[in-house]
Amino acid sequence: MSDAAKPSVLFVCVHNAGRSQMAAAFLTHLAGDRVEVRSAGSLPADQVNPAAVEVMAEVGIDITTATPKVLTTEAVQASDYVITMGCGDACPIFPGKTYLDWQLDDPAGQGIEAVRPIRDEIRQRVQTLIDEIRAPRT
Repeated sequence: MSDAAKPSVLFVCVHNAGRSQMAAAFLTHLAGDRVEVRSAGSLPADQVNPAAVEVMAEVGIDITTATPKVLTTEAVQASDYVITMGCGDACPIFPGKTYLDWQLDDPAGQGIEAVRPIRDEIRQRVQTLIDEIRAPRT
């Protein structure tokens, strides 16, 4: 990643319906256009988890138009940071990328009360990621 290039982040989970959607929305919300944001899933669902949509709305972030996308080799190649959230070995590995694996509970099938703490942990991790992206590499 050159200094002039905008850093890019890809969030990956199996269904691209909960964790990765919330993470992408937080990064877009908190970093604005300073970071290119993608999300995808190894086996994408038909729609974003309604509980994820609801808990994000509680913090003023609308993900009602988000749609799960399939993970592609091109998306990984085009990203500086690849953050997995339970996609296992489905994520291709390329040299020169920063790979992080965030161990987070899966919100699939969970109610709002269970998804809120997942949302809050994702927000904290995204803020830490923004700080890491801004820090000069030595």
